[in-house]
Amino acid sequence: MKIKLYLLFIALSTSLFAQQKQVLTSIDTTKNKIGAEFKLTLKTTVKTTSKVAFPNLKNIGPLEVIESYPIDTVKKNDQLELIKKYGLTQFDSGKYTIPSVKILIDKKPFFSDSIKVEVANVAVDTLKQKMYDIKGIIKAQDSWGNWWLYFLIALVIIGAVAYWYLKIRKKTVAPEVVVFKTPIEKATSLLNTLEQKELWQKGDVKAYYSELTDIARNYIEEAIAIPAMESTTAELVAGLKAASQKKKMKLSQETIDNLERVLKQADLVKFAKSKPLDFEITEDRNKIQKAILTLDNAIPVVVESEEENVLNEAQKQKQLQLQLEKERKAKIRTYVGVGVGIVVGVFLFFVVTNGFMYTVHSIIGHQTKELLEGEWVKSQYGNPGVIIETPEVLTRVDLKKALPKEGLALIKDMQSFGYGSFLGDFYLMVSTYSFKQENALDLSKALESSIKMMELQGAQNMLVKQEDFETPEGLKGIKGYGTFSKVDDKSNSSTKLYYEILLFSQNGGLQQIMILHEEGDEYATKIAERILNSVELKLARN
Repeated sequence: MKIKLYLLFIALSTSLFAQQKQVLTSIDTTKNKIGAEFKLTLKTTVKTTSKVAFPNLKNIGPLEVIESYPIDTVKKNDQLELIKKYGLTQFDSGKYTIPSVKILIDKKPFFSDSIKVEVANVAVDTLKQKMYDIKGIIKAQDSWGNWWLYFLIALVIIGAVAYWYLKIRKKTVAPEVVVFKTPIEKATSLLNTLEQKELWQKGDVKAYYSELTDIARNYIEEAIAIPAMESTTAELVAGLKAASQKKKMKLSQETIDNLERVLKQADLVKFAKSKPLDFEITEDRNKIQKAILTLDNAIPVVVESEEENVLNEAQKQKQLQLQLEKERKAKIRTYVGVGVGIVVGVFLFFVVTNGFMYTVHSIIGHQTKELLEGEWVKSQYGNPGVIIETPEVLTRVDLKKALPKEGLALIKDMQSFGYGSFLGDFYLMVSTYSFKQENALDLSKALESSIKMMELQGAQNMLVKQEDFETPEGLKGIKGYGTFSKVDDKSNSSTKLYYEILLFSQNGGLQQIMILHEEGDEYATKIAERILNSVELKLARN
């Protein structure tokens, strides 16, 4: 019994050990050059009936997968040994960690080991490598070389604005309105105009009768106050008889019958496609004219009092003022429309020639754009002096309160000058330190201290890169650069910032230049480049 328990314990231990080492991880080298291939190998041994799934990845941690090799299979008795290889690379120097990779074996997850690797810069041997002379400067094509394209675009914009203006003006400018003193004057004038059109002579009998009856109906509606335009022929005749009795108009039955006959004839022409003879059309026209004149003569003449004349005149003046106000507003709308069209045209022209964002920033303003295009100044800061060109004069900043007492005790003199605020859109700081003991400084450790200070001030997810830097005078230092995140606690949003730090050491002292700005800000990038290209250092005196 004890032997069985012992064997069971060994079996369980073996099973657990095999599960822990189910995936073996190896790599061909842990140090490589930029762009060279690391070959990561994952190996597992399973039963022939097991199903194994290796992941198809584009990246494994910070390294890019440039080749996913086919799985090699080796059969050993009743088991299979599966070997999967990934070709990895990185194009930035530094130390990286290849994280664990998850492999599914019979739908159960197993993980590979993580491995640390190092990517080194490629050294360029200028003695063995053949060098060539710098090519001459090639003049860039003038941005106005395609002037005809800009001219065509401007022409199209101006043409569109002009067309729009004429179309709006055509709609807003009302046609000249003829004002008639009395309804009979209006009706007589319209009858004469209708005859001049010669509609029925040209074959358009329907249009002729339509206008003829409209003239009669309009007259009756205006002169006798009957809704003649929307009434049928029967309703109109009935209304006319009632109005004649009410207003004591002396109308003969013949006049009413003639008017009714012409209106019915017009209905037949318009709806039944009837075609009267020429002499019938002439008679109908004369009957309408005679009926209108008879009605006008039958209307009792009302003598208006002086007060009514004054009221009517005031009403006319009010209507005239309303008409003038309407015309004035129409002109204003036209001018505003033309102005907006011109502004839009100019905006589109600058967008085509200079780009959308540049045009927008030029209109609404942009801090770093204004700094870049403003008047720059060249000044000396600190001791030993750091001479740089900046868009604004740097102001003195007291950083002693931010330093611990232990660090402050080692400093003999410290001067700092800055612009902007840390974690702002653009920040520039120049600092010089001299220490009580003039020992040789390790600039790499000084950079690490600067990074830690940035993290204490709120920088997160720091990415750090380092390279050598040399001023035009031959003074050597180091340059630290990379990105970090700043978090806005109020909006809970994160913004990525880019930083550059220059560090120099003279006679045990330290000179530092720090630049921060939002990543992707092209104006800030140009500012930083111009500042770094202008750096000059005064030599420290013993």
